[in-house]
Amino acid sequence: MAAARRRFLARTIPIVGLVAALAVTWAAGATAMSEALGAVVSLAGLGVLLAVVFAAVHHADVIAHRTGEPYGTLVLTVAVTVIEVALILSIMLAGKGQPGLARETVYAVIMVVCNGVVGLCLVVGGLRHGEQGFRLPGINAYLVVLMPLATLTLILPTYTTSAPGAYYSTAQLGFVSVATLALYAVFLYVQTVRHRDYFLSDLGDGGEDHGVAPAPRQVWESVALLMIGLVAVVLLAKGVAGSIETMVLELGAPTEAVGLLVALLVLMPETLAALRAARRNELQKSLNLALGSSLATIGLTIPAVSLLAMVLKQPLELGIDQHDMAMLVLTFGVSLVTFVGGRTNILPGFVHLVLFAVFVFMIFVP
Repeated sequence: MAAARRRFLARTIPIVGLVAALAVTWAAGATAMSEALGAVVSLAGLGVLLAVVFAAVHHADVIAHRTGEPYGTLVLTVAVTVIEVALILSIMLAGKGQPGLARETVYAVIMVVCNGVVGLCLVVGGLRHGEQGFRLPGINAYLVVLMPLATLTLILPTYTTSAPGAYYSTAQLGFVSVATLALYAVFLYVQTVRHRDYFLSDLGDGGEDHGVAPAPRQVWESVALLMIGLVAVVLLAKGVAGSIETMVLELGAPTEAVGLLVALLVLMPETLAALRAARRNELQKSLNLALGSSLATIGLTIPAVSLLAMVLKQPLELGIDQHDMAMLVLTFGVSLVTFVGGRTNILPGFVHLVLFAVFVFMIFVP
């Protein structure tokens, strides 16, 4: 009964979300709502948005189960990236706009993934299974691409001189966007073709194959519902973008909290999937989901946001300050030590969770 209810919700939520998104868009354009009514509509839209995000990621997971690893993880990361780009652009263009939102979101995604999600997976898996193994060449491939991507997009803009402040000039922004796309494209080639075995879960080490692959009819149904869900997310993001920013600022939180909220919203479904994999002793799949999200955030989100910012002539602030640089360098240093030996336990997991707690604390007490 519970499984049937979940399937019913997964099928109906994207359609309901699309109808709600069209209704909110029409209402906002047709009538001028009062402030109270607008707040209620925005809050309801945010709830529907969260439900549609979960449904979209569920259908991406169905497709992923059919295609297998590592293509399945790629389907999930692309779906999450579309959701993330929609939210970032909608909030950037809402109200007065936030030129630093892409930077705050990308930085928050790296901190959430590399410290929060990875830490939780190591602790959950370690408490249940003791030590857990993973494929070292695959993790090295993630880190060797993630570190230069983060440096090019978050650190280097602070020190360039062609544009004042933490901005790239138009030429620099275009070049860095092409460079990040090239790095991510080569990584995808390595992940899916050249060295696909680096990223496969070792089922012989305590993992278990869970369930049979879905039928072709179910896969095509999920493809259609995933497309509907992503369209609904884009429209709903446009409708609730202003209220997200207003809600955070009215609570007295700093603007950096908006980036953290967006990161948590788009990463929540993938985080739950990564934790389930860690509990099944499939740490490699957990790390594929987690680190793949951070790579896709920079490799796909930054070029997409940069292109649209240039077309719409919107400023795009990317450089982070020195205190964030210290946290970023520390995170990568601890990650290199965590994944140096091919096996891990709860100790590095707790270290990563402490770093994540420091990151969140520093947002509110800089």
